[in-house]
Amino acid sequence: MKRRDFILIAAILVVGLILLLIVKFTGKEGSYAIVQVKGNNVATFSLDKEGIYSLNDGSNILEIKGRRAHLINANCPDKLCLKQGFIKYSGQCITCLPNKLTVTITGADSSVDLVL
Repeated sequence: MKRRDFILIAAILVVGLILLLIVKFTGKEGSYAIVQVKGNNVATFSLDKEGIYSLNDGSNILEIKGRRAHLINANCPDKLCLKQGFIKYSGQCITCLPNKLTVTITGADSSVDLVL
């Protein structure tokens, strides 16, 4: 590898770190987790109330803990939705494609949060 390759890799890492820090420190913490199955709203949970909830006829289990949400169990084959971890900022979501389920964090108001 040449010196220019190292400079390019370092520049990409610096830009990525800057973007991560911007999202981390400017993101608004959400207030609700909205659950959709096949695009239809099926449940809304407050992030203020901790608990474990069975979703989609038991095919997914959502845990809300410490004002964050994450899936702790799913019957899908690849379990990628479990690996997405905790979400707490408005606009973040967890998706389980095999079960057609999404969990999206929204703010205190009911307006749509959009990140470009």
